[in-house]
Amino acid sequence: MDPMLWLTYVGVITALIAFPGPVALLCTSQGLRHGRRRALFTIAGGIVAALVMMSLSAMGLGAVLATSETAFTLLKYLGAAYLVYLGVQAWRAPPEPPVVATQETRDAMPVSVWRLFRRGFTVGISNPKDLLFFAALFPGFIDLGAPQAPQFALLALTWLVIDGGLMTLYSSLGERLGRWLGTRRRVRRFNRLTGGLFVVAGGSLAGAN
Repeated sequence: MDPMLWLTYVGVITALIAFPGPVALLCTSQGLRHGRRRALFTIAGGIVAALVMMSLSAMGLGAVLATSETAFTLLKYLGAAYLVYLGVQAWRAPPEPPVVATQETRDAMPVSVWRLFRRGFTVGISNPKDLLFFAALFPGFIDLGAPQAPQFALLALTWLVIDGGLMTLYSSLGERLGRWLGTRRRVRRFNRLTGGLFVVAGGSLAGAN
């Protein structure tokens, strides 16, 4: 793969992933509620979703999604509904100050890793930024005149490293917020802020053309 093309790819996806969106917000929230280590399952869900879209794009199905208004709209509304659902759940969450100051107390919390993974995957697979990138831009980074499997492996590994690293930073930020959220009042404000942001994200996604 041409080094300059790869560097361009790195720059594009770094900006795309780093820009705060529904996945970053989710990872921050999960980092606060469950700790950075458990938030890795949410991050993994988002990465798997991206790899699924990347694979579909490489097989040419991304172009089908890009040209099928019905399929794209359906996926968009499903993603919007799920973001609104997460917002309502966050808004209604009990305003209890975090009791996860140590790793031992986090490990004692009854949370399903499958649930954490599923949330990351569901939000990731309906992320409009990633949908548009993989449908319209990703194929341009593959040289059709060279073996495609090594190129795809390099592009996928690059995405995994950058996406995993940046989302881990967001979850670490959420974990650190737990030190500040020591009262019910602050927790209630955080719950309503994150809940409102999820609802706004869902509404924006539903209203996007």
